Amino acid sequence: MQLYDKDLLSMQEVRELVGAAKKAQQELAQMSQAQVDRIVRSIADAGVRNARRLAQMAHEDTGFGIVEDKVVKNVFASRGVYEYIKDMKTIGEIGRDEEKKLRVIAVPMGVIAGLIPSTNPTSTALFKSEIAIKAGNAIVFSPHPSALRCIKETVKVIRQAIAEAGGNENLVSCISIPTMQATDNLMKHPDTALILATGGSAMVRAAYSSGTPAIGVGPGNGPAYIERTADIPLAVKRIMDSKTFDNGTICASEQSVICDIDMRPLVQTEMEKQGAYFLSAEESAKLGKFILRANGTMNPEIVGRSVDTIAKLAGLTVPQGTRVLVAYEDGVGRGHPYSNEKLGPILAFYTGTDYKDVCEKCCTILHYEGKGHTFSMHSNDESVIDYFAHRIPASRFMVNTPSALGGIGGTTGLMPSLTLGCGAIGGSATSENVGPMNLLDKRYIAYGTQELEDIRKSMPDCSDGICKLDDTGETVTPEMVDAIVAQIIAKLQQTP
Repeated sequence: MQLYDKDLLSMQEVRELVGAAKKAQQELAQMSQAQVDRIVRSIADAGVRNARRLAQMAHEDTGFGIVEDKVVKNVFASRGVYEYIKDMKTIGEIGRDEEKKLRVIAVPMGVIAGLIPSTNPTSTALFKSEIAIKAGNAIVFSPHPSALRCIKETVKVIRQAIAEAGGNENLVSCISIPTMQATDNLMKHPDTALILATGGSAMVRAAYSSGTPAIGVGPGNGPAYIERTADIPLAVKRIMDSKTFDNGTICASEQSVICDIDMRPLVQTEMEKQGAYFLSAEESAKLGKFILRANGTMNPEIVGRSVDTIAKLAGLTVPQGTRVLVAYEDGVGRGHPYSNEKLGPILAFYTGTDYKDVCEKCCTILHYEGKGHTFSMHSNDESVIDYFAHRIPASRFMVNTPSALGGIGGTTGLMPSLTLGCGAIGGSATSENVGPMNLLDKRYIAYGTQELEDIRKSMPDCSDGICKLDDTGETVTPEMVDAIVAQIIAKLQQTP
C-alpha cells in the first residue's frame, strides 16, 4: 500500500492552483468592462439558482444556523452584491479630472488568497468571487475544513458560471486538501498579491504576519443601545430579528443590549414578550462556564446553534418557544463571559444611569473586544445619536435597524459585504465594508501644470531671514474699527 504525505500534496496543489489562477487573471486583464461584468452577472445568477441547495449543504456540513436564513445570505451575496457593484467602473480608466489634468487607471492586483470561514461558507465564496473578478482579479480559496464539501460545491457552481460567460474557470479555485501548510503556502506564495481573510482571530493574525498585503477583519462584539426616545417594541423586534437570523452567525449581530436603568422593566418586559428568556443568577453562571473555552476563546459548541441545543448542552431547562437567552451583566473582561462575542442566540443585558454613562460602558465593551467593528442604537434623538457618533470606537454605527443585516449592507446603504473592515483601531487595513474598490490599485496619470519658475514666483519673501505671509486679508479701515466697537458696546449694554 503506497502512502502519501498529505501536507506535501496540499502544498503542491497550491502551487498548481496559483499558477493556473495567474494565467486566467492575465487573460481577464485583457477583457473589457462589459466582458468582466458579464462574468460577474453569470456568477450572481448561478448563486441565486443554487441558493437553497448550497444553503442546505452548508447546514449539513457545519450544523450552524438555519437553512432558510442561509438561503437569504446566498441570495444577498449573489444578487444583492451584484446589484450594488454592477455599475462600478473597475476596468481601464475609472476617473478623469480635466482641470487638474489627472487620469486614474484601475490596475488589478492579480491573484487573491481568499480565506473562507465555516460560519458563512457558501455566501462568502460567492461574495468574494464576485468582488475579486469585478476588480479584474483571480481568487484561490482556502476553505475551513469543516465546510470543505459545501465550499467546493459552491466553487464548482461558480466555475461553471464563469465558463458559460466566456471566462477562464480558473479565475476561481479552491484547495481540496485543506491543511495549515497549504494555507500558509497560499498566503506566502510569490504570485499571491493580496490575502482577503475572513475567519478567526488566529487566522487573521497569520494573514497579517505572512509578509503578503492583507485585508483581515477582527471579531464583532457590538452593544445595542435602546435609548429612551426609541419605539421600544420596534427596537426589540429588530434586535430579536437580528440576533436570531441564522442563529447569530453574522459577526455584526448584537452581542449585548443596554438601556437606561429606569427603562429596564419596560425593555425587559418587551423582550420577554418577544421570546427572550432572562436567566437566573444560577442559570447564568451555568451557561457562562460553557460560553468560553479554557484559553478564553469562544466555545465553538455555541456557534450557530439553536437555543434548545445550547440549553441542552449547558444543562438548562428553558420555556418552549424561547428565541434568545439573556443574562444580566455588570462587568466587562475576564470573569464576565457574556461581555465577549457570542455567535449564537445569547445576549448580555446591561444598564446605565444615563446616555453618557451608557456611552462610556459601550466604549469599554468595544475596547475589550470588537474594536472598530459594529455598534447599534435605537433612538429618535439626533443629538444623542450625534453624541455617540463622535465617541463610539466602531466603523459601522447602525441606527434603527437590525445590526446584523444593517452591518453587512442588507438593510442599510452600506456596501453589501461579508468582510467588514475594523480600521486601524481593530487591527484592520480598512474600516470599510470590503468591495471591489478595495481589491484594485489605482495608477494616476498626472500631466504637468506648472514649471519650477512658476513655483519660485509663488514663494513668499524670505529676504530678511523670516518668510512673510502673503497679506491677502481685507484692509481694516478706521470706520470698520468704529463699527466693531459699537457692536461690542451694544452687546454689553444688553447683558443683564
